[in-house]
Amino acid sequence: MRPNVPLQKINMRSFFAKFKFFGLVLLLISGVIVYLFYNALVPKKILPIYSPAMVNSELVPEEIQHIRKYHTIADFSLTNQNGKIITQEDYKDKIYIADFFFTTCPTICPIMTKNMADIQQEISGDYDVLLLSHSVTPEIDSVAQLKKYAIEKGVDDTKWNLVTGDKKQIYDLARKSYLAVKTDGDGGPFDMIHTENFILVDKQKRIRGFYDGTNKEDIKQLLTDLEILKASYQE
Repeated sequence: MRPNVPLQKINMRSFFAKFKFFGLVLLLISGVIVYLFYNALVPKKILPIYSPAMVNSELVPEEIQHIRKYHTIADFSLTNQNGKIITQEDYKDKIYIADFFFTTCPTICPIMTKNMADIQQEISGDYDVLLLSHSVTPEIDSVAQLKKYAIEKGVDDTKWNLVTGDKKQIYDLARKSYLAVKTDGDGGPFDMIHTENFILVDKQKRIRGFYDGTNKEDIKQLLTDLEILKASYQE
């Protein structure tokens, strides 16, 4: 037989049950308000837009060191590992990471290529991000040589172009567009560039970051900055 419970005690239980419910709701609302307030106070990180005037003068040809804004990657026409002509149109409305290498390089290039392959894996499902590697020995790195190298290094043709072509065009891109090389030169037969730089380029063809392609910590920072850049297009 159920014992008799005083009505007053039942009402008190009901009161505290309701109070507990409203307390939890109030706590939840307060948490949301604090979160929104915190986000409003903490400034969102925005990547710089690099111009020649902002970059170490050793990396910038003298004739463009005065440029403070509106610097973009020049148009180009090069040939990839499949014999396809690759131009700026293939990277239109894309974020991409560029570098300079050569297939017979025994020093920094294998490390850079391995790190670029790791980046390729990270962006494998991301339609908006591509990779672009320029050969600095185009007279050696034929389409067949690039294809062999691409297969060896696990290059995904849909994400990563290894390109060869006119040496002067490639060297001008490295020096005057990507601001990636410390040495002077004319892109002639005896000119040679060698750089560890990875360059992050946005959808407007602007430089948003420089990274040491042989350094794992820099690669982590590149991937972090890539997420920041991608988020900026979703606002």
